[in-house]
Amino acid sequence: MSLSLIEFIDSQLLLLANSCHTEWADHFMMMFSGRFIWIPMYVALAFIIFRHFPLRRAMIVLVGVGIAITLADQTCATFIRPVVARLRPSNPDNPLSAFVTVVDGYRGGSYGFPSCHAANSFALIAFMLLVVPRKRLAAFLIGWAVVNSYSRLYLGVHYPGDLLAGSIVGIICGGSVAIAVRRIIGMPLPRPDNGEVLSSNPGRLRLLPPTGVLSASGGLSLRVTDMATAVGLTTVVVMAALSV
Repeated sequence: MSLSLIEFIDSQLLLLANSCHTEWADHFMMMFSGRFIWIPMYVALAFIIFRHFPLRRAMIVLVGVGIAITLADQTCATFIRPVVARLRPSNPDNPLSAFVTVVDGYRGGSYGFPSCHAANSFALIAFMLLVVPRKRLAAFLIGWAVVNSYSRLYLGVHYPGDLLAGSIVGIICGGSVAIAVRRIIGMPLPRPDNGEVLSSNPGRLRLLPPTGVLSASGGLSLRVTDMATAVGLTTVVVMAALSV
């Protein structure tokens, strides 16, 4: 497949995702693509980390999250983008911009390959799934990353190829940092049967099992890893209400 054909398919997929707009979706995608949407999810993830690890190891894991996201972000923004110099579809210097619907005048920066949004999202996914492997947490984080990435197509500031490349960079960066963090805190590989993590040396590390709960007075229980899902979905609902 030639490069020109790949670019043509990339452009057509972008225009397809960018072609259907409503006032509500415009507001929602702008907010979901912003920075403040990450705050409640980071708080929930920090809560999960401190519930799973002793204080010192939890701090190491939190630093690892920051390193993974920063590494992915800077790899894309500082090293790859200036070299590739691929104009965003919304950039006025790009002939394709005449066919792109721009929301609230937002066009992003000059270059968009790879996508930092996708890189950051998938770096977080790769890191968390290797350090805190839980199915519900994985489902939520993947869903979050997909919607966040789609918002960039909807707003016309990235091609699908930008997102694909960004996600690959993010997975590599997040996975690499996660492996390093696991070695630092003495964390073994998770058992495939129930996801519980056990150490060959119980004195070094022992995580809460997947059945660990927070109990309420009425006997109601809530899985710790459900907190990210609950907080994240609540945030999305509030954002949707504000977009009306």
